[in-house]
Amino acid sequence: MQKFNCLIVDDEPIARDILKTYCGHLDNLEVVGLCGNALQAKAVMQQQKVDILFLDINMPVMDGIAFLKTLKKPPEVIFTTAYKEHAVDAFDLAACDYLLKPFSLERFIIAVDKALEHLQEPPRPAAEAYHDKTTDYIFIKAGDKIYKIQHDELLYAEANGNYTKIVTAQHTLLPAMTFSSFEELMPATLFPRIHRSFIINKAKISHIEGNRVFINGTEIPIGQNYREGFLKSIGL
Repeated sequence: MQKFNCLIVDDEPIARDILKTYCGHLDNLEVVGLCGNALQAKAVMQQQKVDILFLDINMPVMDGIAFLKTLKKPPEVIFTTAYKEHAVDAFDLAACDYLLKPFSLERFIIAVDKALEHLQEPPRPAAEAYHDKTTDYIFIKAGDKIYKIQHDELLYAEANGNYTKIVTAQHTLLPAMTFSSFEELMPATLFPRIHRSFIINKAKISHIEGNRVFINGTEIPIGQNYREGFLKSIGL
């Protein structure tokens, strides 16, 4: 079984212990460090490969959001905090998930599954990344129905565990397919991935404000790691 290295960063000893205990319930997780602040975490990450970072936001010396901004190649990040108002900033930085304390083991496992899905996604060949498909529609099976979706009808798609939420002008579908599988169906020039959890139809953007894209009244975050490529793709 493949093991994934986890680093827990939280200034509260009890919170660190809870996360360590939760990690212990999953055989494929290996806790490689427990840190009370961001500087300790930085030292560990310089010496040790980290796949999943459990990161508190409110910490002394440097908060979790500021710390993540210093990482050039961040691992999968799961923020943990008692303050839900930080959620917007967390997803702006393309965090994998956001756990609001106190959280259950079930909610913890859901977050870890999202991180593992990202870690286990096969890399897409560079030649295929901007390859336009010859058709302008796809077929999607959801439940006992198969839907034909024209490219022009699709608004955006969102990762949802082992499912993908597909939002069109007429439907919201939840087919049993991974986000990466859906991404492979779509021409990247028309449907860029702007966040670890979102693919959008560029033609449906009404406007962009800060780190948000607005489509049909819905706000969609632009991940920090995707922002530069996305803006280039729309000529900015």
